[in-house]
Amino acid sequence: MTDPDSKGPSTRAIHAGVNRQNAHHSIPTPIVRSAPFTFADSADLDAFMFKKVWGGGAGGREEYGREGSETVNAVEQRLAALEGGQAAALFASGMSAFTTLLLAHIKTGEHIILTDDGYKHSREFCLSLLKRLGVEVSVVPTHDYAALEAAIRPGVTRFILSESPTNPLLRLVDFECIAAVGRKFGIETAIDSTFGTPVNQLPLAYGIDYVLHSATKYLGGHHDLVAGVVIGPRDKIAALRDARTILGGILSPDSAYLLERGLRTLALRVARHNDNALGIARYLEAHPKIERVWYPGLESHPDHALALKQMAGYGGVVSFEVKGDLQAANRLIDALEIPYIAVSLGGVESLIGSPAIMAYYELEPEAREAIGIKDNLLRFAVGTEDLDDLIADLDQALAQM
Repeated sequence: MTDPDSKGPSTRAIHAGVNRQNAHHSIPTPIVRSAPFTFADSADLDAFMFKKVWGGGAGGREEYGREGSETVNAVEQRLAALEGGQAAALFASGMSAFTTLLLAHIKTGEHIILTDDGYKHSREFCLSLLKRLGVEVSVVPTHDYAALEAAIRPGVTRFILSESPTNPLLRLVDFECIAAVGRKFGIETAIDSTFGTPVNQLPLAYGIDYVLHSATKYLGGHHDLVAGVVIGPRDKIAALRDARTILGGILSPDSAYLLERGLRTLALRVARHNDNALGIARYLEAHPKIERVWYPGLESHPDHALALKQMAGYGGVVSFEVKGDLQAANRLIDALEIPYIAVSLGGVESLIGSPAIMAYYELEPEAREAIGIKDNLLRFAVGTEDLDDLIADLDQALAQM
């Protein structure tokens, strides 16, 4: 086959990074569970170590499972191809990917900038652990690019970190603007694109340095694995893999196998997620018992124009505010029959939950609302069920409110 990396997202998701002559002539990449890997003799070991230390890489084989395996390496190649990146590094979770990226590249006394509308635990890591390690952190409004540039400390700021779409209000950041600011000051940029997926958007194509995913979500797609990935320049990802070996956050071969299986249907699933979510967003926006709907595919969303510019689809999450209080929102959740009440997103099954309870339970209502989390806000991670069934379920549940 000609280079699959140059083909469409469905073809890349199925064929990129594939060794078409796998062991035992298998189509899926075999699960290689070995912890140590053997050498034929001392000369074989010496040649391997020389190439690893002085030759720029191990040449497609490993010596220990914490560094990688055939299964992990194959999935990394496929993910890099999907994002249009040079290389990828897989991790045991999305948070492991995020924390290792920062720990591998930032030193005491340096500075990072974080946008304010983002994943709670990413923000907690930066504002607690990194600060204890002597790294300064500035948090700026997600869409205030003047404030972003004003927060930069030339020669000290190392990273600009953001996500798009954000969780749970699905706000977008302008990739070109973020990348331009980074280039202007020589600062690396990273975007968490978990909600976007490489089917709907490609931040690297706009000049972003790194893309991160919680592969637990859409990339895996079946609510049965926990994984994370960072995609970026080959030399920087090589350094990141070295840090992963030291910190120990490698993905297991079994989870890598499940992730590869999920990637084969990624483009098909995301297309269905997109269609279902847009249909539900339109239904909810027209319903008299709904106060507001947050979905980039709606013209009412504040970042709709940006979504048209840099997204091929708008994702599978719809956040909305019911007319009423926390109890009214909970009554709606309890009346629904199809979605599960659960954290996470991106699987074939629909999930629903209250961000006020699931993510910000420890805060008082006033403190939650100050960061945009209203008590009547619900996050619907729309699955791949039949759209008519999902809307009928919402209809009967709203009728009970």
